[in-house]
Amino acid sequence: MKGNALHTSLCDMLDIRYPIVLAGMGGMGGPVSGPELVAAVSNAGGLGVLGCAFLSPYKVEEMIRKTMTLTDRPFGVDTLLPPDVPLSGSTAEIQADMPSVASDQPNVIEKLRKELGVPAPGGGKGYLGKIADDTIWSQEDFKKQIEVIIEYRVPVWAAALGDPAPWIEECHSKNIKVIGVVASVRGARRLVRSGVDIIVASGAEAGGHNSRIGTMVLIPQVVDAVSPIPVVAGGGIGDGRGLVAALALGAAGVWCGTAFLGTHEAIFEDYHKQLIVDSTEDDTVVSKVITGKQARYLKNRLIEAWHKEGLPTLPMPLQSIAIVPILDGAYEADMADIVPAPAGQCVGMIGSLKAAKQVVEEMVAGARQVLDSL
Repeated sequence: MKGNALHTSLCDMLDIRYPIVLAGMGGMGGPVSGPELVAAVSNAGGLGVLGCAFLSPYKVEEMIRKTMTLTDRPFGVDTLLPPDVPLSGSTAEIQADMPSVASDQPNVIEKLRKELGVPAPGGGKGYLGKIADDTIWSQEDFKKQIEVIIEYRVPVWAAALGDPAPWIEECHSKNIKVIGVVASVRGARRLVRSGVDIIVASGAEAGGHNSRIGTMVLIPQVVDAVSPIPVVAGGGIGDGRGLVAALALGAAGVWCGTAFLGTHEAIFEDYHKQLIVDSTEDDTVVSKVITGKQARYLKNRLIEAWHKEGLPTLPMPLQSIAIVPILDGAYEADMADIVPAPAGQCVGMIGSLKAAKQVVEEMVAGARQVLDSL
């Protein structure tokens, strides 16, 4: 790699200094990559991305406006477009029509809550207490999120699940770059037909929703399949060595989430940040228990108990709604071993809490050191 190997086509396309993109981390517990973390990454030369999954359009707008006060650099917004969710409906309406997790055990959630020692939720700061009005589950609301992104002409929209094709033309008319996130070559080829500008290929090592295929073999195959569209590598990348490896595999940059979980700016419970620092590469587990889709989390007692009982999981978003009584009670009681914490296998590389700027700077310095030694 000659010249400035860290200045790639991704840098030119997104007007960023370094090919480092913060994964848009968020869920029904709220955003992890909020305005402070996003602005810190963008100000440090990367691209910060807001994690807006399951947030109401009003909350998405609020986060965009806040981020704009903290940085004048490009940033993005990450949302979900899961295809198999209800067309419309509030939490209560969807709950009313939900099937039981186990037909022979209609009270299985309540039974499991008691067995885990989780107190009955009483509102307040729980998953559907504090943010009840900001949690969405339907296609109708997911589409309204995109309307907000387009209205504010956010420089980048990342579609973490589903097909962004219906909004590509309008996004491009507003100079919004569109990122599609995939877990397979087949998915990458579909996004090429949709017209996305950038493809993130996220391997099995990644935290949150991920692939069955390891990053090392997924990235070059996606690169070959979609060239000349730039590919950004995700999954297990947490330092400068990982950045150089991704570039060597043909990627134009990296998509990093777990590396920023242990930062001061991340919206993550203090007990989870401590778990991140204390965990090793063997302290994560892949499960459908939390969202109904395969995802990687720090090991916890809820996931362990669910699998031990041999319980089936419902499709997204029904699984998340089904376990709300457990999550809500655990969240209110600060039960670190029950509240889910998405994290990738590179969690073992995080040894202390840092500022997000320091994470970016150390990744860049580490990459340059590797390049100089080759």
